[in-house]
Amino acid sequence: MAAELIDGVRIAAEIRREVSEGVARLKSLRGVTPGLAAVLVGDDPASAVYVRNKERAASEAGMNSKVVRLPGDITRERLMDELAALNADDSVHGYITQLPLPAHLDEDEVIEAISPGKDVDGLNPYNVGRLVAGRPSFVPATPAGIQEMLMRSGWDPEGRHVVVCGRSNIVGRPVANLLIQRSAGANATVTVCHTRTRDLPETTRRADILIAAIGRPRYVTADMVSEGVVVIDVGINRVDAPERKRGYRLVGDVDFGPVSEKAAAITPVPGGVGPMTIAMLLKSALRAAADSVGAWD
Repeated sequence: MAAELIDGVRIAAEIRREVSEGVARLKSLRGVTPGLAAVLVGDDPASAVYVRNKERAASEAGMNSKVVRLPGDITRERLMDELAALNADDSVHGYITQLPLPAHLDEDEVIEAISPGKDVDGLNPYNVGRLVAGRPSFVPATPAGIQEMLMRSGWDPEGRHVVVCGRSNIVGRPVANLLIQRSAGANATVTVCHTRTRDLPETTRRADILIAAIGRPRYVTADMVSEGVVVIDVGINRVDAPERKRGYRLVGDVDFGPVSEKAAAITPVPGGVGPMTIAMLLKSALRAAADSVGAWD
């Protein structure tokens, strides 16, 4: 059967329109313009592109957007001072520190330095704890985007068996915690597996919804899924493609062609989960701004 494509570009555009409307309403009712900042340390090209896209998307939504660009050899003390300044800046309602950081900096320490009320990436241990406790506040953008994709494409996770391949703090663990919540868009039975799981295909074949975030190109093959599964492919991997001008192409963690022949629905790469991440970050920034002034609509 031919799988339905879950169009992340379309869904993300829908969310961004909703955010733009919310920004305009917040400005009109409370005179507040949401402020979203990004901290970029060093000159990693991929990080620079990602931050530039976030900056442009925030501006298009009507937000105040800024990027704090810092040298790759910045000291721990100076970086902590920069984060403290953002925490104290009332015009910045939310911010992210782009990862990865240079090797001499402690990512955990940096994440813990972000004020929980401005942690729109949902990585501060306080916000992680709220999610685990069933009282989520800010949730990492990619897991939140996955949940929105499922709901808006008609694949409500409630009562379904969701298998998550991957256990990272950015995707695997938070999406598992998000989908077991006792709330709308959740109430799933969730299994988390990874490359060390014994007989991984046996586990993945039991999935009604399979979320692949394992970080290996085309790792999930057709023999690892059952007929009618819904597949969310989080992976973005570069593989050689000499026939292309840039010399590579992007593929997911799922072997798209063969798996799509068995799946009921599947996300493409690119054009699936990727666009959702920025859309959900904007949504969190709007919420942070609204929270700063209390009820507003």
